[in-house]
Amino acid sequence: MVLSCEEVREAMAKLVGAENLVTEEEELKHSSIDRYRKYEDISGVFTQPIPAAIVKARSTDDIANVLKFCNENGVNCIPRTGNSALESMLESVKPNHIVLDGSGLDRVIEIDEYNMQVTCEAGVVLEDIENQLRAKGLTTGHSPQSKPLAQMGGLVATRSTGQFSTLYGGIEDMIVGLEAVFPNGEVTRIKNVPRRAAGPDIRHVVVGNEGALCYITEVTVKIFKFMPENHRFYGYTLDDMKVGFEILREVMVAGYKPSIARLYDVADAAGHFSNFQTDKCVLIFMAEGPVGITAATGAGIEEIVAKYKQCEQVESQLISDWFDNLNWFPEQVAEEREEIVATKNMGFTTEIAANWGQINAIYEAACKRVKVEVPDITWVGGHSSHSYMNGTNLYFVYYYNLKCEPTEEIHKYHNPINKIIVEESLKRGGTMVHHHGVGKARAPWIKDEYGSSFYILKTLKQAFDPNNVMNAGNIIPLEFLD
Repeated sequence: MVLSCEEVREAMAKLVGAENLVTEEEELKHSSIDRYRKYEDISGVFTQPIPAAIVKARSTDDIANVLKFCNENGVNCIPRTGNSALESMLESVKPNHIVLDGSGLDRVIEIDEYNMQVTCEAGVVLEDIENQLRAKGLTTGHSPQSKPLAQMGGLVATRSTGQFSTLYGGIEDMIVGLEAVFPNGEVTRIKNVPRRAAGPDIRHVVVGNEGALCYITEVTVKIFKFMPENHRFYGYTLDDMKVGFEILREVMVAGYKPSIARLYDVADAAGHFSNFQTDKCVLIFMAEGPVGITAATGAGIEEIVAKYKQCEQVESQLISDWFDNLNWFPEQVAEEREEIVATKNMGFTTEIAANWGQINAIYEAACKRVKVEVPDITWVGGHSSHSYMNGTNLYFVYYYNLKCEPTEEIHKYHNPINKIIVEESLKRGGTMVHHHGVGKARAPWIKDEYGSSFYILKTLKQAFDPNNVMNAGNIIPLEFLD
C-alpha cells in the first residue's frame, strides 16, 4: 500500500520534528526537479511528481531513522545536499516521495595537516572548506565550476571532478574514507588509511552511487600544499581540434601533469575568449605546485606546442584573468535565468569521455548530427577539460532557440541532443558520461554503457536496496530491474 502525502508528512514530523519539515507548496515544486529541467523551473511549470516533504536532517541518526522508515513503508527517498545536480537526479519516478536534505550536516570535523586530510560532514559547501584550507596554505585540489554551490556529500555521490583534475584527479582519487547509511538504517564507516588490499575497494560501492544505494553523511579527502605564487598560465590559438587533441595527448603521454589542460573549438571559444580569439580554437594550460615542478611542466608544454606551427601563443595574463571568473556563484545562476527569459535561448552541456583514438571522431560526428537533426540550434561545439594518459573528456555545449511550450522543451530539444551525443560516444567505445552522473536523463543507455558488467551494477542495487526506495529510477530505470 502506498502511503498518502499526509501519512508521509506525519511520519517524518515524528522522526525529525515538525520544525525540520518543509511542506510549502512552492518550495516543494522547485524541489521536484534539478537543473536538467531549468526551463520548466523558470516558467513555473512543473511536470514531475511533487515531494510530500523536504526533510531536513540534522544528524546521521536522522538519516538512518528516515531511511529505515522509507525502506519499511515503500517511500521513495531522493538524497540531496547542495542541490546543484544536472541530470534529472532529483526527480522522482514515484509519487509521495521525500527529499532528504543533508545540507544541515555542515561541520568541518577536522583539518589534519600532519596526515594531509580533511574530514567533514556531507553538507559542507566545497567553497567554504576550500577557503579555510587556503588560509592555511592548503587545498583539496577539487574545483568544479559549482564549487560555490556544491556540497561534499553530493560531490562524492556523483563522482565529481574539478577544473584541476589533470593534476589532482577526480573525487574518487581524493577520497580517503567515508560514512554512509544504507536503506535498512545500517550506518557504515570506511576507515581513513592511505591504501589497503583487504579485498575489493568498497569505497567505490559508495562513491558515484548517486543516492541510489545509500546516503553519504561524512567524507574524508586528501589535501595538498597550495602555492599560487608558482602558478603559470599558457594559452594558444590554433586552427583545428584534431591538432589540439594531439597536443593534449603528447603532453599527457610525456608524463607532464598540468593542473589545467583545455581545448576549445571555434564555437565554444567565441563565448570565452572573444578578447583575443577570432575563428580559432583555443588551447590553455596551467602548471602549479613547487617552483621546480611548475617550471619543468611549463617548459615541457612549450616544447611540445612549438612543434605545431599553427599554434600562436597569447599573453598568459589573459588566461589567468579568464580563469578567475569561471566559477558559478548564485549570482551567475540568477543571471542565466534572466537571460533565458529575455532571449528565449537555452544552453546546456553533455560531457563524455573516450580514448585518444576516438575522441575527435566522436566530436565531429555528434556535432554534425545535432546540427542536422535538432531544430532551432543556435550553435553546438565543445571543449576538452580533463585529460588522462589514455584519453580525454569532451564537453558538448549547445544552445537553441525556444520555440515551444515549457513542457515541450525537454522532448523537442534537450533529450534528442543528449541522445545523439550518448549514441555517438557509445558507438565508438567511449563512455556516455564523464562526471555529471547518469541520473535519470542518461539511465536509458545504462545497459549499453555497462555491457556484460551490468550484472554487477544490478546485483549491487538489488542487494543494498531490494525495495528500491533509494532514488528509484536513478542510474537504473525501473524496467531494467525486473
